[in-house]
Amino acid sequence: MESIDLFSNARSAARLLCAAWRDGQHLAALPPECRPRSRAEGYAVQAAWAAERGQPVAGWKIAATSTAGQQHIGVSGPLAGPVFADRVFADGAEMSLASNRMRVAECEIVLRFGRTLAPRTQPYGRAEVVAAVASVHPGIELPDSRFLQFEQAGEAQLIADSACTNEMLIGAAVPVDARVEALAQLAVQAEVSDGRRPTGVGANVLGDPVEALVWLVNEVTASGHALAAGQFVTTGACVPPIPVSPGDEVRADFGWLGRMSVRLR
Repeated sequence: MESIDLFSNARSAARLLCAAWRDGQHLAALPPECRPRSRAEGYAVQAAWAAERGQPVAGWKIAATSTAGQQHIGVSGPLAGPVFADRVFADGAEMSLASNRMRVAECEIVLRFGRTLAPRTQPYGRAEVVAAVASVHPGIELPDSRFLQFEQAGEAQLIADSACTNEMLIGAAVPVDARVEALAQLAVQAEVSDGRRPTGVGANVLGDPVEALVWLVNEVTASGHALAAGQFVTTGACVPPIPVSPGDEVRADFGWLGRMSVRLR
C-alpha cells in the first residue's frame, strides 16, 4: 500500500470509522487499502473526521498517558485526538453505555484556551501554553474505540480512530491562577454508587497535567492544526480508568477544582 493520501484513502478510512461510530458498530480492522501504517498516516485519517461528521472540534484529548496504558494498547507514547461538539456534556448528565465496549469512566483535568495557538516551526514552551489557558475544569471522559479489539489495533489505527474519542463531560470553570502550576499534586477522589472509591493524583498524567497539555499543543500544531480560543484539552486519567456498568453513578471530587458526576444507563 502506498502512503495514505489525505483526500482519498484517508477520507475512506475516516468514512468507515465515522459510520461505525454513528451506527454503534465496531470493526475488526480497516481494509488494507486504507489502513494507516504510521502515526503521520493515522493523523491524516483523523484530520478527515470533522468533514465526515459535520461537527466542529470542541476540544482535544490525550490517550495513553501512563506507561501501563501504553503497554496495554501497544503504543509507543501518548496519542492526541479531537473531541466533537455534539459529544460534550455538562456535569450530572445521564449517559448511555449501550454501544460502548470500553465501559470505563476517566476522571480528568480539563484546560480551556482563551487565545489561539497556531501551527509554527518552533515548539511551544510551558510558559506560553499556560499563558494561553483561560480556565481549568474537572472532567469525566467515557472513551470508546471503533475497533472490536482496540488493544490489538496498533498505534496508527488508534490514532486514525481519533484516540478513542467518544463522550466528554466538563464541569464548572475555575479561572487560571498560580494553582495551575501545582496540578501534579492535585488529589482526585472518585466514588462509584456500588461502593468503590478509587483515587488518583494529577501526576498520573505524564507526570504533570500541564506537561501533558504542552505535549498535546505541540503534537497537534505539528500536524498543521491550531488550538483555537474556546477549545479545551482533557489531559488524561488522573484516576486509573474505572470499569462501569449501566445503573452506576460516578462522582468525582477534584478538591479546589470542584466536584462532578455522571449517571450511566
